[in-house]
Amino acid sequence: MTAPDAASLLAAYDAQLRRDAEIPSALSSTAIGPLLLATYLGGRGFITYRTLDSDAGPATAESVAELVAAAVEHYRAQPEILKVEWKTRGHDHAPGLHAALLAAGFEPEETESVMVGDAALLAVDVALPEGVTVRRVSEEAEVLPMLAMQAEVFGDDPEDAAAHDEEVLHRLRTRDDLEMWVAEVDGQVVSAGRLEPVDGTDFAGIWGGATRPEHRGRGIYRALTAARARSAIRHGKRFIHSDSTEFSRPILERSGLVKVTTTTPYVWKR
Repeated sequence: MTAPDAASLLAAYDAQLRRDAEIPSALSSTAIGPLLLATYLGGRGFITYRTLDSDAGPATAESVAELVAAAVEHYRAQPEILKVEWKTRGHDHAPGLHAALLAAGFEPEETESVMVGDAALLAVDVALPEGVTVRRVSEEAEVLPMLAMQAEVFGDDPEDAAAHDEEVLHRLRTRDDLEMWVAEVDGQVVSAGRLEPVDGTDFAGIWGGATRPEHRGRGIYRALTAARARSAIRHGKRFIHSDSTEFSRPILERSGLVKVTTTTPYVWKR
């Protein structure tokens, strides 16, 4: 089978992984033109779309500003929503979006690389350092230390971390499309990440990859990624996708995954 090029991978990403595929655990969602506005536990909103164009034609700075204003109005009318993320992609036709989001009170966070490639490229044997074990965890008592380590490594705001933990635990209790994986040394979580097979697509996502600083550069994250990739293949998924920081991007790139675009979250807080 011929390996797809970057353009084909980006086309598959756009067709299969955007809009409805991004919000499987949302409590509710509302469409406003091309936008899909989701709400989650913990007072969180999330805005996604496949395109900002409409039936009336290609997006313009004026039409984009109107969409941003309508989205903010939608969430302002829900006092329980405290924080909203608008997920942008670097390759989109989005005239005036940055300025419109800033004017509406959104603030940009760190830009990440969207990495895509065959799961088989990652599903290789990786020798673990002595004393390190990799396994999947599912019980709440095992998942909570994993979430705490990730929040510590990422430097998450405590309120944001609590809302994220609530959402993850709810999803683990009510759905079967989320796997939590850890690497441990003497019972302590030193690296972790989750796998999310995307229903109805060729993809599984690897998310939340975090490794304690003193354990980086030892192949632990690579082994954890390999374990998740093997699980994705068992789920019948061909491709892996990941929004990657500059810590994980080089590891995935060396394995053969391709940077197809960038993503920048813009966050609005009440």
